[in-house]
Amino acid sequence: MRILQRSLLGKLLTLGFDLKVEAQLDAVTLEIIKNSEIEGKTLNGEQMRSLVARHLGLDSASMPTTTREIDAVVEMMLSATYHYQQPLLLDDLFGWHRALFPDGYSGLYHIQAGSIRDDSKGPMQVVFGGYGRERVHFVAPSADRLPDELDKFLL
Repeated sequence: MRILQRSLLGKLLTLGFDLKVEAQLDAVTLEIIKNSEIEGKTLNGEQMRSLVARHLGLDSASMPTTTREIDAVVEMMLSATYHYQQPLLLDDLFGWHRALFPDGYSGLYHIQAGSIRDDSKGPMQVVFGGYGRERVHFVAPSADRLPDELDKFLL
């Protein structure tokens, strides 16, 4: 197995692949795909890899057309990945949230993008399933806890 791995690495190097950049590309792409799966969204791996490559400044001539939402996810993940040593600020979180939901909607539901939510319409829930068969998978902490929880998270 080691011989095959060395052979593959040698071939990649002769083709001009920068293994560090390739590893970053693969890691960020996988992270975006897995995070999207948590949200119930399935993304095309090759399209996502192409989009991440474009954001990393790599050749992506065959770059597929994407949505603003997917582009925002890539920008957010790359920002978090490359600036991990900088303190995370509430403004960063709000900016990412506005970028992910520029029209203020998540599907058919209006959301308070880029601000701390309130519970005026009930608790925030993650719900899956067809009409009449919805299942609540997660109920978020009450809105009155958010300022304290965000303070703890951002320390």
